[in-house]
Amino acid sequence: MTKARTVLPTDLVALVSFDGRVYPNEAKTWDRMGAHERGPHPLETAIEQWFSFATGKHTWVNVRGATIRGLISARPRAKRSVWEVDCLINADDDAGICLSLLERMARDIGRAGAERVFLRLNADSPLLDIVRSAGFFTYTQERLFRRDEPVDVKMLNLTEISMRPRSPADLWGLFQLYQAVAPANVRSIEGLTLREWQASQERWGGRPRDFVLEEAGCITAWLRLSSGSEGRFHILADNGRGSETAVVVRAALSQLAGKALLLCLLPIYADELAPALGRLDFRLSGEYVLLAKRLLKTAEEPASEHVGHAVPVS
Repeated sequence: MTKARTVLPTDLVALVSFDGRVYPNEAKTWDRMGAHERGPHPLETAIEQWFSFATGKHTWVNVRGATIRGLISARPRAKRSVWEVDCLINADDDAGICLSLLERMARDIGRAGAERVFLRLNADSPLLDIVRSAGFFTYTQERLFRRDEPVDVKMLNLTEISMRPRSPADLWGLFQLYQAVAPANVRSIEGLTLREWQASQERWGGRPRDFVLEEAGCITAWLRLSSGSEGRFHILADNGRGSETAVVVRAALSQLAGKALLLCLLPIYADELAPALGRLDFRLSGEYVLLAKRLLKTAEEPASEHVGHAVPVS
């Protein structure tokens, strides 16, 4: 019988190849999506585990003898109250292996103060049923769009672009925009309050830049982008007003001109942006489901009872 446990130095050799086979990483994080589909190598996750004081990442494995049967790693998002699974490898046909890893991970980070944990999977991932049986639930879907050639700035009407860099004073306005655009079921998981919403922001890697479109004192669109080996951008626009959507997309491409690979991840509730991307030669590259699990149980407060004034309990 085996069980999930944290990684040990003696696991190094087994983690290099998983018995000579390369198993896919089922967990998809935004900072590694598209250009690095295989995600972190098991050896990389092990090394980061032993330097967790610097990375904040934690890794667990399921081992039988000298054989690694599965691996999971998780890391905090913007704050340590919210975590995400960034590596999930199942190297065995036994569904109980993956289940034990998910349960051990959730238990350990819950003890460390985590309130929620997120996981993104391909829409057709073979692990979906196992992940749901571990207490995760799907709350929204996403689509990844990509363009595999640089944008010619001449094709963009830059005179219409009036977005400005984000300032610290925009935080509340951005949260109000999120509240107006995201459906209630998404907000209930990602953040009903400003604190929860800030904590659940995904990692981008490097230093992302933010731009906002403001009308009559209200922020109506938010563009976040990152320019590394590829260009990544995310757009949140108030109900996708036609002209506004096109302006924001062109603003993103003008900032990322010259990048051979461009990636844009759209939640299903922002699908009105897809036609604007299509007109600029973006193609659908992947479909994903976002899952979450709550780790913090709300304790019920006991009701006071006084002599002669019993409180009925239903």
